[in-house]
Amino acid sequence: MPGSLTRSRLDSFSDGVIAVIITIMVLELKVPGTREMGDRAALLINARIFGVYLLSFVQVGIYWVNHHYLLDDLETVTHGILWANLGLLFTLSLIPFGIQWIGTRGIAPLPVAVYSVCFCLPALAWTVLAHVIRLRTHIPPAASFSKQTVSSLLNLGAVFMAFYSPWAALAMIAAVAVMWLVPPRRILEKTRVVDSSTTPSRDSA
Repeated sequence: MPGSLTRSRLDSFSDGVIAVIITIMVLELKVPGTREMGDRAALLINARIFGVYLLSFVQVGIYWVNHHYLLDDLETVTHGILWANLGLLFTLSLIPFGIQWIGTRGIAPLPVAVYSVCFCLPALAWTVLAHVIRLRTHIPPAASFSKQTVSSLLNLGAVFMAFYSPWAALAMIAAVAVMWLVPPRRILEKTRVVDSSTTPSRDSA
């Protein structure tokens, strides 16, 4: 039995779970309405649900990308990291539930509030996982603490905003997605170093 736990199984399991989550999300896209509903009304409803699905897909994709950045500092894992990672995956698995609620009830205060909660929980779980990994590696996460704090506050604010303006709440969640689409500075610098080291010089050409 090896004396340490490698992160290869953690990577593979996490990728598989996130792939299943995305698959479940797309299954929530259903043709709305009945024969009595006009095509224009049906298209409008479907466009709204597709917009929510697209926002959810981008958010899950952001977690997947940054999850790889976070694990990149790890060589071995601990039991604490394994359970913290499971906590993150559990909260991410709730996102299809939020999509289904909006798909059933429409873009209304309570469904959007539930949908917003489905993004507050992964943000909290992410903070826990990042902290546990930092205790192991003694390396700060690539994403800054202020970025994590602002995004968590926006997600939490969206829960309360949903009861006043569901569309404004969705816009707050979209703002979080836009914020995280920009790669962390440390990742950009690392990418530049790798690109410069792998690009052949003119002298060697």
